[in-house]
Amino acid sequence: MTTGPQIGAHIHGGDPIAEAQARGADLAQIFLGDPQGWKKPVVDHPGGAEGLRAAAEAAGVTLYVHSPYIINVATTNNRIRIPSRKILQQHVSAAAEIGAAGVVVHGGHVLKDDDPAKGFDNWRKAIDSLDMAVPVLIENTAGGNNAMTRGLERIAGVWEAVLQADGGDTVGFCLDTCHAFAGGEELGGIVERVKAVTGRVDLVHANDSRDAFNSGADRHTNLGSGSLDPDELAGVVRDAGAPVIVETPGGAEGQGADIAWLRARVA
Repeated sequence: MTTGPQIGAHIHGGDPIAEAQARGADLAQIFLGDPQGWKKPVVDHPGGAEGLRAAAEAAGVTLYVHSPYIINVATTNNRIRIPSRKILQQHVSAAAEIGAAGVVVHGGHVLKDDDPAKGFDNWRKAIDSLDMAVPVLIENTAGGNNAMTRGLERIAGVWEAVLQADGGDTVGFCLDTCHAFAGGEELGGIVERVKAVTGRVDLVHANDSRDAFNSGADRHTNLGSGSLDPDELAGVVRDAGAPVIVETPGGAEGQGADIAWLRARVA
């Protein structure tokens, strides 16, 4: 029996259940379509949504959905914000159909001359209008001076706004270690600092960083091979006590090694 937190990987293409098993993973995070596109989510499984749900349950693999990167519900640009809300709703509904535990979404950003408060309030409006059949997990991001979730001060602004929305108390937080480090947050004690702002950490994206502290660069690498202190990275996972996804390169071999690396340090 696996001890410690459930640990899995982001699966690109193929059969997510078989790919999870090839990695020795408890969890599989997947896209439901093009992460850079606006098309409706599609469950690419022979048995459709029900088939994928049944396969995951039979294998004991918990599914998470990562929404498209282009989603930006914070922006004041209506041509982006309105379709962002629509596609986020579509992904939440599709995630419920496959029995996923949550939908991860990036915090987005406001325009150069906008007051960040506008972005915070747009997050409130987005959550207020969402039929949240599964939890939405807002993820911290690495770069951009106008980003909504780079740094704890901005995350606090988002969280204060989200909690004012109907259903806002069910919104979760996804802590990405690479994004935090590259975004200028020290990893030592970060779980405690995040929980002081959000009250929770529901999912960890355990990724090493190819780039330096506060670089603003969102470039993941395999665990123990980048700029993060290995002990601090493992400490984040232990402190969070939440499910963990590695979003690292190398396919089944690379991610399988990362999962084993983590288990050896946090069990």
